[in-house]
Amino acid sequence: MISMHFLITAIVVVLAPGTGVLYTLALGLGQGARAALWAALGCTFGILPHLVAATLGLAAVLHSSAVLFQVVKILGVLYLLYLAWQALRSGGALTISSQTKAQSPLRIAQRGALINILNPKLSVFFLALLPPFLSGDPGAATLEMSLLGAVFMALTFVIFVLYGYFAAQARHFVLGSETVVKWLNRGFAGIFAALAARLALERA
Repeated sequence: MISMHFLITAIVVVLAPGTGVLYTLALGLGQGARAALWAALGCTFGILPHLVAATLGLAAVLHSSAVLFQVVKILGVLYLLYLAWQALRSGGALTISSQTKAQSPLRIAQRGALINILNPKLSVFFLALLPPFLSGDPGAATLEMSLLGAVFMALTFVIFVLYGYFAAQARHFVLGSETVVKWLNRGFAGIFAALAARLALERA
């Protein structure tokens, strides 16, 4: 049985703006609702390795291994900086422009998945988030963790799709002003860079 407390907690966590939300918004504004849908799907599946790690106890290994944590963190920082560059440069994958060409759905999803896969704090986060909502029965722990994780992923997908849909609705208004487009691209690049800096300061 999924408790109301877990649902509320999960919704609040998913609603909080982060790299996945930012990526979905950028795709919605830059390429429309279909691209945002694939972005949301990719970000959602990017959560899966961390949920599996938390369920199997591998997150504790990541948390206790400074070297492994640093390797994943550095890769995550570099990837976020790459996304910042993609938002800023002309013709970049995340650039908001009326001239932006449609990208492969699988490429969009892959990029979204990598955003979450390369965030080492997610495994530790799930290891802390899920156990308080378990029944306390050791024999049912794995099943319960899997169920809670599935619900969290479903909420992530639905909420991210809504974010992307509303961004896509604003697309035509945004593209009507070159000044707004220019500052949005700079803003997205700046936020991705700031998120990279914050991840760089994280410790295991």
